[in-house]
Amino acid sequence: MRSEEKARLLDERDPLASFKSEFYLKEGVIYLDGNSLGLLSRRAERSVLKLLESWKELGIDGWTEGEHPWFWLSERLGAKMAPLVGALEHEVVVTGSTTVNLHQLVSTFYKPEGRKTKILADELNFPSDIYALKSQLELRGLDPEEHLIRVKSRDGRCLDEGDIIAHMTDEVALMLLPTVLYRSGQILDVERLTREARARGIVAGWDACHSAGAVPHRFHDWDVDFAFWCTYKYLNSGPGGVAALFVHERHHGKSPGLAGWFGSDKQKQFDMSHDFTPAKEAGAWQIGTPHVLSTASLIGSLEIFHEAGIDRIREKSLQLTDWMMELVETELAGYGFDIGTPTEENRRGGHVALEHPEAARICKALKADGVIPDFRAPNVIRLAPVALYTSFGDVLEAIRRLKAIMDEKKYEQYENERGVVA
Repeated sequence: MRSEEKARLLDERDPLASFKSEFYLKEGVIYLDGNSLGLLSRRAERSVLKLLESWKELGIDGWTEGEHPWFWLSERLGAKMAPLVGALEHEVVVTGSTTVNLHQLVSTFYKPEGRKTKILADELNFPSDIYALKSQLELRGLDPEEHLIRVKSRDGRCLDEGDIIAHMTDEVALMLLPTVLYRSGQILDVERLTREARARGIVAGWDACHSAGAVPHRFHDWDVDFAFWCTYKYLNSGPGGVAALFVHERHHGKSPGLAGWFGSDKQKQFDMSHDFTPAKEAGAWQIGTPHVLSTASLIGSLEIFHEAGIDRIREKSLQLTDWMMELVETELAGYGFDIGTPTEENRRGGHVALEHPEAARICKALKADGVIPDFRAPNVIRLAPVALYTSFGDVLEAIRRLKAIMDEKKYEQYENERGVVA
């Protein structure tokens, strides 16, 4: 079967095809960077405008009146987001940023005592997580060189779960790992690693930034202690959109490491007491007043996820990345590309990592030709066909434009260096 015919058949059978019209897409442009910043949907746009209208019409009464009262917005959106990560409604709250939430959660759950003083992470994790973990150790007077363990990768792309488990010694107090590795797109076995950690008395925490909205999880059933994620990637909340966190209900009632007014029990918050009474659910881990306008887009965005369903999103995402890797093997053979993403479906997230020595300049040429990727040092072109707004025909056209760039050596007009924002 010719590639054009296969793409057409796949698109005809796609149960999520209608959602593409929900998003603002530029004509002639194929957007494959939704794992870095998702696109604006019409529903998200409307929900932001509605929140602005509530401010205009209600003023301060918007906190308790209107269609979406701001005072409870973070908790109510957390409840709507909970099915995407397999949580109970009261275990998720929309709040803060990913790194602020990480600091909050580590401040709460990292309790070094006796020999158990170390934090287990990995050498492929996103830099911000490592910065936060180092600073948390330094705040306690501990040397990160001694107390932060970073599991090494065997190939520079992926992590071996056996190697991670081997580092779960009786000196480790807390584990913090990514659900999906941001460069290669490898999924870690969250259930297995959480089980192994908890069996050893290690708190299990997860950074779900590169899986939330693309890969279903079962954080509650897997007994995950805590997790956090951004919402501006696959969840399409917009640049700087408010993040979210999960705390398993068995920890509810625990005082957060960083107490703040909006973490109060809602019934007592305006008592104005200097004695903090934390909320009885994940809302206790809020620190400051919610960023209402930056949260508003999630009202519309989560409606789409509710209708599409995370399981159907995952099914199409796997089909899209399967299709992309098939085309790379057939259309780009001999051009020096390697696929750095695991081919097994249970080990693959929502993007494909293409490796090439000229990756930075190829990314620039792709953008000039209307294909939006992103670059990750030293040699990775990340391509994310997002289930809600990417068609199988889009993937075919993107790979063919990439082939033309290589045939015509268009990339040679650019320097092989990343821009300020890669």
